[in-house]
Amino acid sequence: MPTFFEALNDLMAAGKPLVTVTVVDVTGSVPQDRGAKMIVTLSGLAFGTVGGGKVETKAIAEAQKMLNGASENTQFAQWNLNKDVGMTCGGIIKLYFESHNVGRWRIVIFGAGHVANALITMLQHFDCTISCIDPREEWLAKIPKSPKVTAIQAADMPSMVKTLPDDAYVILMSMGHTTDKPVLIEILRTRRFPYLGVIGSEAKANILRRDVAEAGLPIEAQSAFHCPIGIEIGTNHPYEIALSVIAQLIQTRDARSRKETARSADSRSSS
Repeated sequence: MPTFFEALNDLMAAGKPLVTVTVVDVTGSVPQDRGAKMIVTLSGLAFGTVGGGKVETKAIAEAQKMLNGASENTQFAQWNLNKDVGMTCGGIIKLYFESHNVGRWRIVIFGAGHVANALITMLQHFDCTISCIDPREEWLAKIPKSPKVTAIQAADMPSMVKTLPDDAYVILMSMGHTTDKPVLIEILRTRRFPYLGVIGSEAKANILRRDVAEAGLPIEAQSAFHCPIGIEIGTNHPYEIALSVIAQLIQTRDARSRKETARSADSRSSS
């Protein structure tokens, strides 16, 4: 039987969204002592207990609200077990909730070549999860091994587009134009992501824009992706390209975060 911290470390390393719940104070008759802990995931109780029965059911429901983005990353709750929970014991329990891996930055890379490898090597040190999709088993075997990195072998890469989360930052750097193009067209036809980039030169960008037009997509689709990708620094060395791409990803992420914060503030002020 693992300890609480062993279970927590395993779930954290796997990038699984979770909430830890800790009994921080008690008064009177309560089902668990101060310091009791549990771990809750979207599927329910994963480890430990804060008392079982109604109090635990209520705590699990509160933790799952946090996992669904309904509140802050941390919060306290103090419940009178008789009045607030419906238990016969009349004690008071105070709980501390803390979420982890919620809203984690998700990055999807189509391609497992040299630049993708360099990019993943650097990205694995950020607070993110990375999926790398490629039909070539031997190239996927070369990417860094990390709990943050998922290698997906897919012969039909465009078919993977429908499986991607809506908040993914998507980068196309596969074997070349022939394999990047169908993935790009499928994305522009069916999905919208916070970031979409295709590795290549201005010449490749012009060809891709022509491809988009020939696919019958609206004119705005021709400017709905970055190509070339990255900010204008460095050389064509794989790690310098990777650095410039990460800088652009961060710029896009932070700009999106500022817009969402401003939108949330406007909503509160008008309500």
